[in-house]
Amino acid sequence: MQLYRERVESKLLSLLSSRANIASHLNEAMQYSLLNGGKRLRPILVYQACKLLCGTLEQADNAACAIEAIHSYSLVHDDLPAMDDDDLRRGKPTCHIKFDEATAILAGDALLTLAFELLSCDDSLQSPDIKLKMVQTLATASGDLGMVDGQAFDLGSVGKALTLEEMQSMHGAKTGALIRAALRLGALASNNATPDSLTALDQYGVAIGLAFQIQDDILDIEGSTEQLGKPQGSDLERDKPTYPALMGLEASKAWLEELVEQANDALSSFGEQATPLREIAQFIISRSS
Repeated sequence: MQLYRERVESKLLSLLSSRANIASHLNEAMQYSLLNGGKRLRPILVYQACKLLCGTLEQADNAACAIEAIHSYSLVHDDLPAMDDDDLRRGKPTCHIKFDEATAILAGDALLTLAFELLSCDDSLQSPDIKLKMVQTLATASGDLGMVDGQAFDLGSVGKALTLEEMQSMHGAKTGALIRAALRLGALASNNATPDSLTALDQYGVAIGLAFQIQDDILDIEGSTEQLGKPQGSDLERDKPTYPALMGLEASKAWLEELVEQANDALSSFGEQATPLREIAQFIISRSS
C-alpha cells in the first residue's frame, strides 16, 4: 500500500506543480487539499484492480489520480460551514479554515473537473471507448446517482431514526459508490476487463464499502481525536445516524467480520492473485483512523 500511496502522491504533486500559471492561492489550496495525508485507499484500489487483470501501473496512473481528486474535492466541500462545518481534517485545519470559504469552494470545483480532464486525456493507454466508459463510471459514482446523493441523504438525516435499509442505501451512495468506482476504473484501465471480472470486483466493492463506513462509525466512538485527525464523537454530537447507534457496537463489529468474508468470497475466481485485495479488506476493518 505504501508503494502505491507514494506513487499517486508523486503523480499528483507533479501534476499540480505543472499548473503554475493558475492563481497561486488556488494552486496552493488544491495542493493543500490533495496532499495533506490520507490513506489513499481509492487510488490503491485502482492500482490493485488494474494489476489483478494484468495491467500496468502506468495504465492506472490517471485513474488513480482522478479518483483521489474527486475524493479530495468531496472532503473540501463536506467540511464547509454549509455542510458539516468541520475545522479539522486529517489533523490539520480544513481548507476553508486554512484559506477562506470562496477559495475552498473553488479548489473543490477545480479538483472535481481535474478528475475528468485526467480520464479523458489524449494518450494511447486506453482506447477512446474504454476512456468513455471510465468517464461514465466516475461521473455516475460521484454525481447525483452516487456520492452527491449520499451526502444530500446524510445531511437530511441528522436527528432522524433511519432503518438499516435506509442506512445502507445512504452509505452505499456516499461512501460505497466511489470505492466501487475505483475498482471498476482500475479494471477498465487494464484493457482486460470482462463482465465476470467487473461483477466480482463490484461485489467485493459493495462489501468493503459498507465495512469502511461501519468501521468509521465505530472509530467515532472508540478512536481519539489524534488518531482520527478530526474531533472524536463528532457524529454523535451532530446526532447523525450510525450503525452502532442502530444495532449496537458488538453487533456492528460482528457484521464487519461477515463483510470481510463476503469480500473474500467475491474474489474466489481470481485465486491467489487477489491476495492483496483480501489484505486490504482486513486492513479496512482493523484500521485506527
